[in-house]
Amino acid sequence: MTALNTKGASAALVAGHMAGMIDMPVLPLWVGILIGGYGLLPAQAGALVTLFLGGIVISSLLLAPLFHKVPARWLVPLGYAVSAGCFFAMARATGFAGLAAPHLIAGLFTGMSLSAVHGSMARTANPHRVFAMGGMALGVIAIAFFAVVPPLVAAQGPQVLFLVLGGIMLLGAGINLALFPAELGRAVRAVAKVPFDRAVWFAMLGILCMAFVQAMIFSFAERVGIDRGFDPELVQRTLIIQGFVAATPNILAALLQSRLRPLRVAVGGAIGQAAVACVIVWSSGYSAYLVGVVCFSFVMLFTHTFVFGHLARIEPTGRANAATPAMIMAGSATAPLLGGVLVQTLGYSSLGFVALAFAAIAVFGFSQSRRQAAIPVTA
Repeated sequence: MTALNTKGASAALVAGHMAGMIDMPVLPLWVGILIGGYGLLPAQAGALVTLFLGGIVISSLLLAPLFHKVPARWLVPLGYAVSAGCFFAMARATGFAGLAAPHLIAGLFTGMSLSAVHGSMARTANPHRVFAMGGMALGVIAIAFFAVVPPLVAAQGPQVLFLVLGGIMLLGAGINLALFPAELGRAVRAVAKVPFDRAVWFAMLGILCMAFVQAMIFSFAERVGIDRGFDPELVQRTLIIQGFVAATPNILAALLQSRLRPLRVAVGGAIGQAAVACVIVWSSGYSAYLVGVVCFSFVMLFTHTFVFGHLARIEPTGRANAATPAMIMAGSATAPLLGGVLVQTLGYSSLGFVALAFAAIAVFGFSQSRRQAAIPVTA
């Protein structure tokens, strides 16, 4: 445990979180470039992102139950290095068929690394704070991404997106190769395997539902603005602003760790997320669109930090939080594809009704997690 509390270990885990989660803030740009830059249909663009996210889910589901046995010290840099190679291959590919295989393979290896990172975060002295630090780093790189990549794509072509994503993966691999603690593998293998409490499963259900709504709405946030006739520069400015705002919830969550009850935050977050989603897809004016997009990621990031800390407390082996990529991406993997189909057939407004339905399930899950907890939980 001691090795996981050093500055080097924290830097490795934060860099690993940043690399593995970069797809979340860039989803709207990713889908938008696949549609606008590569000429794919919305459902095809959603399917490619679904392949990547689905690969993360598969990998995370396979690794999480074995987290106490695997050599995370080597899996993290290896997975990100292979993912980087896949993104560089995407930069040379064209068409749906050429992009499909590298999307899937990149997802599989990203999920392997990210699961090991999140499981390791859960075994630090303060999982809530370390996860929040990872979110802060992700917010900073998202700001830089939205400020730099769209102009480069306009000037150099859509392949720039994949070159930059490959570079981020390579950076994550290098930092973890240098700084990930060698003692980690032995420390985790020594943990006894115990069954999950029902409270763990219900909390995981809640986050899965919120992640589904996050990916479904945010994947099409750019296209909602463009298709409503807003100036493309205003849409890009909105995404940049939301990047700045998205860098703040983790700071706030770290400061309020001892002041707010985790599962009350979770229930409020699920309700708030659905409300903001409806603002984005049901309103017609730019002002409402701006406020909705800017606030949307804030709600998810703030809420998830508290749920991560809650899970680390009620399931201290790290296996539940090692499944964080599956919790996030299981919903996210299907959301872009379902969102694309809904947009093509029923329009953007249909996404709001789906968001409300999943919010109800999330509220149920978080409420049950509080009731079913086998240990005292401040909720």
